[in-house]
Amino acid sequence: MHTLSLRALSESLQNKSFSSVELTQHLLNRIEKHHSLNTFISVSKESALANAKAADKRIQEGKASLLTGIPIAHKDLFCTKESTTTCASQMLANYTSPFDATIVNQFATQGMVQIGKTNMDEFAMGSANEFSHFGPAHNPWDSTRVPGGSSGGSAAAVAAGLTPLATGSDTGGSIRQPAAFCGVSGIKPTYGLVSRYGMVAYASSLDQGGPIAKSAEDLAYSLQVMAGFDPKDSTSADQPVPDFCSELKTSLKDLRIGIPSCFFSPDVDEAIQDSIKAALKVFEGEGAELVEIELKLQPYWVPCYYVIACAEASSNLSRFDGVRYGHRAEHAENLIDLITRSRSEGFGVEVKRRILTGTYVLSAGYFDAYYVQAQKVRRMIQDELLASFDNVDVVLGPTTPTCAFPIGEEIANPTQRYLADVFTVAANLAGLPALSIPAGLNENNLPIGLQLMGKPFSEPKLLGVAHAFQQRTDWHKAMPKEYV
Repeated sequence: MHTLSLRALSESLQNKSFSSVELTQHLLNRIEKHHSLNTFISVSKESALANAKAADKRIQEGKASLLTGIPIAHKDLFCTKESTTTCASQMLANYTSPFDATIVNQFATQGMVQIGKTNMDEFAMGSANEFSHFGPAHNPWDSTRVPGGSSGGSAAAVAAGLTPLATGSDTGGSIRQPAAFCGVSGIKPTYGLVSRYGMVAYASSLDQGGPIAKSAEDLAYSLQVMAGFDPKDSTSADQPVPDFCSELKTSLKDLRIGIPSCFFSPDVDEAIQDSIKAALKVFEGEGAELVEIELKLQPYWVPCYYVIACAEASSNLSRFDGVRYGHRAEHAENLIDLITRSRSEGFGVEVKRRILTGTYVLSAGYFDAYYVQAQKVRRMIQDELLASFDNVDVVLGPTTPTCAFPIGEEIANPTQRYLADVFTVAANLAGLPALSIPAGLNENNLPIGLQLMGKPFSEPKLLGVAHAFQQRTDWHKAMPKEYV
């Protein structure tokens, strides 16, 4: 059951090959068996089985939708009423939300079964899932390596067959990078396509929720539920939602694929370059046209991103002061002591680093020199990327410059760790859709990710191109041997 796609699971549930209760119990057993991966912060066993029973009743009565009865895991920054929402932080270790995030509610309305909340980097700040108050998640392909971040728990859980679908959030690559490291598929939608209501904010102008699953087809089924205007989210895009599933049958003939030369620098692992070049041959064989493009501003993507992201993080996380909710220090002498100690005790090292950076760039004397300049560069990056789509349909390249690295290897070098997002942050800066799909394995049997980026609201095209590639390759079907 744990190897089946969403469509196959749906058909099996409809045909009564097994029940939602049986499927949910099977996955709960797998989560318990493979608990050493540390992919889940909390598991909702009793409520999951109760919801599965209700889903079986809906199926029996003929009131089911495509995803009814299928388990789902949520990244632990989406607010849920039936379980804690911790953001993997001591600051919110015991916090239970009084409401469900829009994304959570959308899947629940479809009759999906919430099976638990997945591990992540604290407040989504990190590229390795090492900065979690509850300990790092592990990559099922090699448990000594990171699953990527910040949605590492979600990606690892899907890769290990602990859940067929998980939600994630992507601020600078936090869906796509762990998807690449764990050999699964993940998409960051266009900014505003998916509601951010109930998603704890890291950097509000960059954050975007999205799904992580086995294949592009599974992503399409998931996005069909997640996308849509939400009046509770002031940044939500008010426009019709396309039929992502029906548009999967995309022909690759005459597809113009942009290939940025900067994506194939010597800093990119040779095995990754070879896999991407092999993928390009698949596209060429189906009639696609490869067009080399130049992105002159690529060296500024990462510094621009970190100035803006840290500034917004400093602002967003100021609400955690130990006064209203969250961790509160004991025996404080006065208000200033309470706030200082509560934040010092509640936040981890990476969160503190980014708050301090953000506070610095927003401070008097540095605001114009750093934050304002970064916003100007952001617009230039957006304009350059949008201009590239005048000549090509999609932009293709590696998702990451390396495969999953050993746990602890880059903790002492945050600057080097930030470069793991070198190919992914641009989509967030420009608000563009981008996805990552498996495209190979390196010599150590570690997954390699291929990234596709498109113009705003071109998700149907991206998913169709990714699906066409997966119809001609089997990389998305590969699973780590211990978890088959």
